[in-house]
Formats: sequence, C-alpha cells, structure tokens
Amino acid sequence: MMKKIAWVTDSTAFLDEELFHHPDVYVVPMTILIDGMEYVDGKDLTPSQLFEKIKQCKTPPKTSQPSVGAFTKLYQQLAKNYDQVISLLVSAKLSGTVSSSRQAAKLVSIPVLTIDSKILSYPLSVLIKQSISWNSKGVEGYEEEIHKLIDTNEAYVLVGSLEQLHRSGRMSGLTYVMGSLLNVKPIISVENGLLQMKEKARTMRSAKEKIYSYIRKSHHANQLKEIYLLYGLNDALAEEWKQELKREFHDVTINCYPLGSVIGVHAGEHTIGVSWFNGLV
Repeated sequence: MMKKIAWVTDSTAFLDEELFHHPDVYVVPMTILIDGMEYVDGKDLTPSQLFEKIKQCKTPPKTSQPSVGAFTKLYQQLAKNYDQVISLLVSAKLSGTVSSSRQAAKLVSIPVLTIDSKILSYPLSVLIKQSISWNSKGVEGYEEEIHKLIDTNEAYVLVGSLEQLHRSGRMSGLTYVMGSLLNVKPIISVENGLLQMKEKARTMRSAKEKIYSYIRKSHHANQLKEIYLLYGLNDALAEEWKQELKREFHDVTINCYPLGSVIGVHAGEHTIGVSWFNGLV
C-alpha cells in the first residue's frame, strides 16, 4: 500500500494555484522583521506593502527562519493523518530553515525526510510538483531522483538593490563596492546553494544578453522544457523578457512568477532572474 505523504515547504517557495490548493501541501512561513515589528510572510504583508515599508524603515529589515517549534507543531499535527513527511526547503546555505526542520524531526514520531533544495522561489515549487508526480506514479527511488534534479538547476539574477543584498550579509563587500561605484551590473548565480558572482556587465541590456546566452547554451545541450522568470515587483519587465524569449525559444514553456516578500527583503523590488532545470523531462 502506498504511503500517505505530506509535502512541506517554506514561504520562499512561490506556490501556484495547483500547489496552493493541493490538500497534501503545507507551508511553514518565514518572519520578516521591520523596525521592531514582526510580519508573517505571505500573511501580514503583500510584496508591494513590504517594499513600501522598506523604503521608510529606520533600520535594515531582516528575515527569520521558521523555528524548531513551528516545524514540530506542524509535524505533530501531520502525524495524525499521514505516514511520512517530506520537507523540501530553501537552500541551507541561505537560511537555517533546513536545520530547524531536521531538529524538529527528532522530536516527533512521524518519519520526516528534510531535503535541502539548494535553491529558492518558484523552482522550489517545481521540485515539489515533480516529487508528488513521481510518488503518485510509484516511481522507485524518487528521493534519489529529487537530488539528481536539484543538481541540474541553473539560476541567474540581476539584483534590484545591491545595498539591500549587501546589508543582508548574502553578498561580499567587495562585490557591492564594485557594483555601486563602478556602475557594474553583477549577474548573480545560485551555485550549490550559494549566491556567487557569475559575471559583470556594464549595462542592463548587456547583462540581459549574457543571461540569454546562458539559456541558449543550456537549451542547445539539454533541450529545455520550461524557463521561469522571477521578479520582485516589476512584472512588466518580466513580461517583456518573456515575450523576447518566446520569440526565440518556441518549444519552451516560459512563465513569470513573483520572487516573494522574504527574497525581496534581501534583493530589492527591481530584482529579476531566470531559472530552469536541465534535467526536467
């Protein structure tokens, strides 16, 4: 008999309609701290409200991972109706969320598998969808398949606010100085769960062209199935990129997804990024 599995993620994952209404998918929210006030991600503030507060705040905003207690409480509730929990969470090198889940797993009776996605935002939701699909089809060893798929992800980001990313501790001071003083547009990649500077471009246009060149290279090698455009608040820019990419990559599904509030705190409202999985079939 197939195990009944609960799928858990955190609020950095953007859930589309399918996952948002899925009866077996659960979200543990992050917390956003602005001038001494705590806000529950995805509940207390819309992204536009968040960015407005950031502009007015006196001290740099911060985010806080879900506590061990929050995970423990959820896992105890899930134990009543499920046989196992699989938690797919934001990169452990960017947040302590994976650690909180693993500590909570030791305190509950239900088996909990915590997986470090090494990524963030909508691609995390893609992993959940694919995992649910593999499980429903009875694919043997799909947990190993999840890890294989994770390692095929590519993500490139043009950060909207180097200052916010620098203050959050997610970017080195040297890169920040180069970007701010020399007017360089650093292209940030997500590699093995960490933010790395991939390349430097002089203008937004040249940075975009470099990112498009990464897509061309991967598509030539792997015949991409899907491309995800990720944006802060500038959905118009994301749509512009989408239309440009659709004209070149006719056979690839391309859609736009918001980055969400927590990532917005660190990267800024004008952030735009592109991601895909080379191993998605």
